[in-house]
Amino acid sequence: MSVVSKRKRIWGWYFFDWASQPYNTLLLTFIFGPYFTSTVTANLISEGVTNEAARAQAQAYWGWGLAAAGICIAFLAPVLGAIADNSGRKLPWIWLFSAMYFVGSGALWWTAPQDFSAVWTLFFFGMGLIGMEFATIFTNSYLPELDENPNELGRISGSGWAFGYVGGLVALVIMLLLFQATANGTTLIGLTPLFGLDTVTKADTRIVGPLAAVWFAVFMIPFFLYIRDTHVVGAKPLLIGESLRDLGRTLKGLPKHPSLLAYLGSSMFYRDALNGLYTFGGVYAVGVLGWSTTEIGIFGIVAIISGAVFCWISGRVDRRFGPMPVIVVCVVALAFVSLLVVSITPETILFIPIAAGSNMPDVTFFIAGAVIGAAGGALQASSRNMMTRQANPERMTEAFGLYALSGKATSFLAPALIALTSQMTGSQRLGVSPLVGLFIIGLILLIWVKPKGDFSK
Repeated sequence: MSVVSKRKRIWGWYFFDWASQPYNTLLLTFIFGPYFTSTVTANLISEGVTNEAARAQAQAYWGWGLAAAGICIAFLAPVLGAIADNSGRKLPWIWLFSAMYFVGSGALWWTAPQDFSAVWTLFFFGMGLIGMEFATIFTNSYLPELDENPNELGRISGSGWAFGYVGGLVALVIMLLLFQATANGTTLIGLTPLFGLDTVTKADTRIVGPLAAVWFAVFMIPFFLYIRDTHVVGAKPLLIGESLRDLGRTLKGLPKHPSLLAYLGSSMFYRDALNGLYTFGGVYAVGVLGWSTTEIGIFGIVAIISGAVFCWISGRVDRRFGPMPVIVVCVVALAFVSLLVVSITPETILFIPIAAGSNMPDVTFFIAGAVIGAAGGALQASSRNMMTRQANPERMTEAFGLYALSGKATSFLAPALIALTSQMTGSQRLGVSPLVGLFIIGLILLIWVKPKGDFSK
């Protein structure tokens, strides 16, 4: 087998972010998530439910569906990581979860409003989401192998995340320019949706699932060409019993590594809150501000551009000062912007009344989106690098499994809190208010995190 250069390995690794980002960009946040809630809302209204109650209930359905997927990921992520570390093989797992991504995403084509099933829609969406998240665990664990200088990992992580954002941006632009119809029946550049997609059956929106699936399949090719598993002496496939025992020892030993434990706890809360912002941002814009799918797409472009730029910048800051300052600044910014989002209605900003018909709520929400994109991307890139500092170098995949566990053990919490608050208050706007508290808890727990971790020499 030919030797793959370091440059090719790094670029192959970057391409996972490029390939997988459309699931977050197109499906979770800006196109399919809002489509799901608007479709459910319309169906509930046709059954006699009031407009406000229908919007809150649709948001709740979306939240409970994501919560169920998050619980599945939380239970299995560290186990799979431990198995991969013991077997020394990660690529077969990435192939498996890539297939789940492809099937789950592609199946979203069969979600026309006329025969819409919320249960089956959430099932296939959850399949794709689980595939993406599990594949990410294994691809993240390659990060420490990409450069022998640990100080370079922050730059590599930030650049990879920025590259992924650009991929999401390109996919979103393609969707808006070639497929997604505006109110007048044509795309943003005046074209009839490609392939003659029917706007009555929302085919111009549902195509987002197959588009994300094909995108992923094509752009994972460089990853599989250039990424290789590191040979582990004496490794055996699927050492499930031994892997579970190793995982048990790791979990029991966490109190002996207070920095790692605190970091897992901190990231558990702030990443859950961030995922809540991503997941419900577009849904919120549809329900509270009455935006169209096209407007949400433009909003997404603004957020993605700011995210790509600041991921690249934060990677350089991370290389110079380490990931901790980047994480703290980003969490503070996201806590504030969460409060700002809750305060935005067509009549108020920061709970202050504004003139009727003013476009300031829309402008302010665009600004909030830019901050979410910038701070959210930088936070995730530096958090990934921080995990390489906190983890045991000999159990890196297992550590990223724990990292996924910390991100998913309460991944049901933000959606569940939003769903519960939406149902209790009957208000979609107040439903997202719990995110502020989650960010604050994450910030407080960072006090006990050592910038270089417990395992540093």
